[in-house]
Amino acid sequence: MMIPAEPVSPVVDRRTRFDRRQRAAPAQVAELAAAIEHGEIEVLFQPQYLCADGALAGAEALVRWQHPAEGLLSGDRVFSLAKDAGLADRLAQHVCESAMASAAPWPDHLRLAINATADDLASPGYPAMLHQSLAKTGFAASRLTLEITEQALVHGLDAAAMMLRALTDQGIAIALDDFGAGFCNFHYLKVLPLAALKLDRSMIEGITTDRRDLAVFRAIMAMARALDLRVIAEGIETPSQRAAVCREGCDRWQGFYGSAPITANEFLELASG
Repeated sequence: MMIPAEPVSPVVDRRTRFDRRQRAAPAQVAELAAAIEHGEIEVLFQPQYLCADGALAGAEALVRWQHPAEGLLSGDRVFSLAKDAGLADRLAQHVCESAMASAAPWPDHLRLAINATADDLASPGYPAMLHQSLAKTGFAASRLTLEITEQALVHGLDAAAMMLRALTDQGIAIALDDFGAGFCNFHYLKVLPLAALKLDRSMIEGITTDRRDLAVFRAIMAMARALDLRVIAEGIETPSQRAAVCREGCDRWQGFYGSAPITANEFLELASG
């Protein structure tokens, strides 16, 4: 399940792009199961900020695992191992509950974003797991955003759309993540109950120096406004990028210019400060 295209950091990586070249060995399966059981899979939080006034708006939950032999594993690798090991549902529940429990003490105006993988959207039990996690942690569904990628929708769009509509009926917001990184099937914008687009960093990199990049960016913003969708810019690394996306009408931004992913305690301190 959970994680996103920020510049690759030594701490965390996006977890929805699975590395199929690496397969889970039996020992790794056992290690991963034990790590989930003992809470060793860590959930980090990358802050998101409002363009309007620069205030903290919430955070995206990301994953890492300090493997005893292999060292720090990215979210991509952890979820790839979980899929191969048949532990995807178990890991998704662990991450959801950990993220929501950490976010429960946040001020009420801050939102939590969690990534949903193709396995999550294909699992009939995923909505029930989400609601169980919300009830267990006391986190409000109205403050939760699920981020989904095009890759998660390639197989079974109709079923995924039905599931997502049921979740939005419960107050959960849906964002289309990494927009611009892949094929950009605009049909998704018609059939999915989206509240927001999250622009891939590749859509941001050239807007301060290249007129064509800026023109494409403005066209996406115009489309989003016509569809009444919020726009979140990710991968912001410089003050000029932040100024540009805010000037052009983005609602929120995140990236290393604002903060690298931080621990739950560090985010709570930031939110309370």
